[in-house]
Amino acid sequence: MSHAASDSTDATPQVQIPAGAPPMTFGAAFGSLVTAALWGGTPVAVSFSQDQFPPVFTAGVRFAQAAVFMLFWCRWEGCDLRLKRGQILPSWILGALLFGQIALFHVAIKWSSTSHATVLINTFVFWVAAIEHFVTRTERLSPIQGLGLVFAAIGGGVIFAAQSRSGTSRDAASLAGDLAMCASAVFLAVKVVYTKWAIRKVPSGTLMFWHDVFGVMLFFAWSAAFETVPWRMPSWPAAAGLFYQGVLVAGFCFALQAWLLRTYSASQVSIYSVSTPLFGLYFSWVFRGDELSPWLVVSAVCVAVGIALVNRRPTARGTESSRVGEVEGS
Repeated sequence: MSHAASDSTDATPQVQIPAGAPPMTFGAAFGSLVTAALWGGTPVAVSFSQDQFPPVFTAGVRFAQAAVFMLFWCRWEGCDLRLKRGQILPSWILGALLFGQIALFHVAIKWSSTSHATVLINTFVFWVAAIEHFVTRTERLSPIQGLGLVFAAIGGGVIFAAQSRSGTSRDAASLAGDLAMCASAVFLAVKVVYTKWAIRKVPSGTLMFWHDVFGVMLFFAWSAAFETVPWRMPSWPAAAGLFYQGVLVAGFCFALQAWLLRTYSASQVSIYSVSTPLFGLYFSWVFRGDELSPWLVVSAVCVAVGIALVNRRPTARGTESSRVGEVEGS
C-alpha cells in the first residue's frame, strides 16, 4: 500500500485467506472504493503541498507520518521491530527504492500536471507483470493479461502522442515530467517485485516500518543538500495536502485494506483499483483545474481496462497473490 500508488505502508504482496471467501458486503465494497478514490487523489494532494514546499522535502514529511503510523501499527500487531543481521540489507535496499520511486514521483508532479501523473503512475501494475513474466519468470502472463499490457501501452502512448500539452496556468504538463513519472512507475514495479522477495526474510510490518525510516533519512538528507525549504507555517492547502498523504493514505487506507484482506480475497478487493486513475482524473479536474481532453480520458480508460485484465489471475486454493495496495508507494 501502497504504499498507492504510495503511494509502500504500500504493499500487501501475499495474503492468506480462508478457502471460499464470503461475498463482499455493500460496506466492504464501499470501503474498497474509498481506498481506490483516496489513492487516486494522492497526486492532487502532493501538488497542493508542493505549491509551498519543495518536492523531496514534501516526500520526507509524507513518509515520516507513514513511519509514525507503522510504528503504532506494529506495536498493535505485536511485530518485533528489531532487525536481525540478515534483515538490515533488504530493508536498506527497499528504503533506497522507496527514495528513488517517490522522489521521482514528487518531482514529476512538480514538472507536469496531476492528470497526467495519475494515469502514468498507475501503469506500474503492467511493469510488475512484465518484470515477473520476462525477467524473474516467477509468474506467466495469460493471453488476457497480455491484452491488459497492450491496453496499458495504448493508454501511456496516447498521453505522449496527444498534442494538448498546454494544461492549465496552474499545472502545465511537460514531456520531462511525464518521462519522470514513467520512471517512477518502473521504480515502483521493481520495488513491488523486490518486496515479494524481501518479505520472505523480514516480517511485513517490520519491513514496512524500516523501509519508511530509511527512506525518510534519504529524503531529508537529499533535501538538506539540494533544496531550499521555506521555514514558515504551511498554508491550509499545503497542510491539508500533507495530512491527506500521511494520515488518510498512509494510515487510513493501509488499515482499511488490511482489514478487508483478512476477510475477503485479494481478487475481490483489487477489482476496485480499476477506478483509481479515473478518480485521479476527476480530482485533477475539480481541484487543480486540469483540462480533461478527450485523449486524456481515453488514456485513463485504457489504463483502467488494462488493470482489470492484468488482475485476472489464476490463484491457488487458500492463497492469493495480489498487487492491490501496492500503489500507495506512489
